[in-house]
Amino acid sequence: MWYAVRICGLNKTTLLDYPGHVAATVFLGGCNFRCPFCQNGDLVLKPEGQPAVEKEEVMAFLRKRKGVLTGVCITGGEPTIERGLAELIEEVKNIGYLVKLDTNGYCPEVIRKLTEKGLVDYIAMDIKNDLKKYGETVGIQGIDAGRIMDSIRWIINGKMDYEFRTTVVKELHGREDMSAIGKAIKGAKAYFLQGYQESGGVIAPGFHAYGKEEMEELAEWVKPFVPNVQLRGVE
Repeated sequence: MWYAVRICGLNKTTLLDYPGHVAATVFLGGCNFRCPFCQNGDLVLKPEGQPAVEKEEVMAFLRKRKGVLTGVCITGGEPTIERGLAELIEEVKNIGYLVKLDTNGYCPEVIRKLTEKGLVDYIAMDIKNDLKKYGETVGIQGIDAGRIMDSIRWIINGKMDYEFRTTVVKELHGREDMSAIGKAIKGAKAYFLQGYQESGGVIAPGFHAYGKEEMEELAEWVKPFVPNVQLRGVE
């Protein structure tokens, strides 16, 4: 059965979203989390109020740009809650693009389905915090952290390229949290600590970022478990 996909935005060219590729980024609306530090607040809370982009418009653009662009990043919101996600990716792949998927990992069955079908070439999963603090961090009480671990294990043991990443917020993340995250993703090939940035789209403004030296210190708490820890968006 075919399902419509809610496309809320298209970034036609990016050198940042898909490592090693000139890519376009497709934004899907809606999310199953309510992270207070999320910078895409309108996509998460009011996707129905965002301008809709027709799927055929996106596909026409991608066909036209084939050979200039090599990848497509599908992000959100949270793409894995869209019932038509697999069909959307299939259309993108049929044009000849590599696909990167951004996800919070709370739908491991969707990730498993997509990767088993060979639809995802690169997956970037957000690790929000120590699993014991997930409900507080994502703004949803009663979170089943086991679903996060299912996705982590599947990704680490899979064949597609991947990264894990955490947006680090001074009020929510400390040394012990970094150590706990390191244990959860032990053996991962790549982990990025991303600097928090205040913006007009943040769901709950008022959080703060660590400085570069502080972020480097936090990274050291992860390295016993994941040697390849890098900083991203930190000045």
